[in-house]
Amino acid sequence: MQVPIPHDLPKEEVRRRLRERSHEIADHIPGGMAEVTTNWSNEDQMDMTITAMGQNLVGKVEVEEGRMLLSVELPMALSFIQPVIEAAVKKQGQKLLS
Repeated sequence: MQVPIPHDLPKEEVRRRLRERSHEIADHIPGGMAEVTTNWSNEDQMDMTITAMGQNLVGKVEVEEGRMLLSVELPMALSFIQPVIEAAVKKQGQKLLS
């Protein structure tokens, strides 16, 4: 699943906000029982491991000019809720950058 999140910020500012607020990502995952670990593999890519609803998900956020691109591999057990996850990611991603 790939979700583009548009922004009008310089890439440096997006990176700064993500670094400062990445600990808040788990708070935006429904159910309140998620754990998220992040690691910056390069200047424009934040890798994530998300543990939620008994599932381990691997994803990344790529910082680009004009947008962030969130990519997450959804297991088959969660694929039926992909539209709900995409909508939540777009909404919460914008809040994370504000």
